[in-house]
Amino acid sequence: MISASREVSGAEVDDLFRREMLDVTPLTRGIDRADVAARSQGPSNAQLVRREDAQKSLGNELDGLSDSYVEHLSPHDPIEYRRDGIQVGVLERLRHGGYPPEAQLNLIRRPLIECRREVQRFVRDGWESELRSLLVIHGRGRDSESHAALIRAYLVHWLEQIPQVQAWCSATPRHGGLGATLIMLRKSRSARDTNRERHQKRRG
Repeated sequence: MISASREVSGAEVDDLFRREMLDVTPLTRGIDRADVAARSQGPSNAQLVRREDAQKSLGNELDGLSDSYVEHLSPHDPIEYRRDGIQVGVLERLRHGGYPPEAQLNLIRRPLIECRREVQRFVRDGWESELRSLLVIHGRGRDSESHAALIRAYLVHWLEQIPQVQAWCSATPRHGGLGATLIMLRKSRSARDTNRERHQKRRG
């Protein structure tokens, strides 16, 4: 035993250390201890999912439309909708082809996020061009799980969020039937002003 009353030499310290470590087995690299060497590896699946979610969120911020979960629609049931304040006669006329489509957009077999952006652009361009009736072709599908039925369900969800849209319904048979949707747009401000001036001139 080493007395605490005197200074311990370096040789004694080394000897004590060697004796204490006699029964210790060194760890092998990469098996019993962490390998801290830098490794080059791609993103994990979780990171890829988070990246995709971030891209979708950015897309939502850019085009203003949500792609949250929607209820599936049967491909065999027609769809129709009119906003509050829109007369029933407007929807009836749209349903029976009284407003022939002035432009059309084909979404068949296109990715969901691309469809969302194209619908937003299509409606915006149509409204700015003072069009009143648009046609979106999405296909029908055989069941509610099909891609065509999914796009149709999301189309309804998106149209509800676009203020320039005042009504929509399944297309007439000659324009695609349940595989397409007719959209009625509100009049642009310039179109309303022009219409007001026309009425004023008629009244003299």
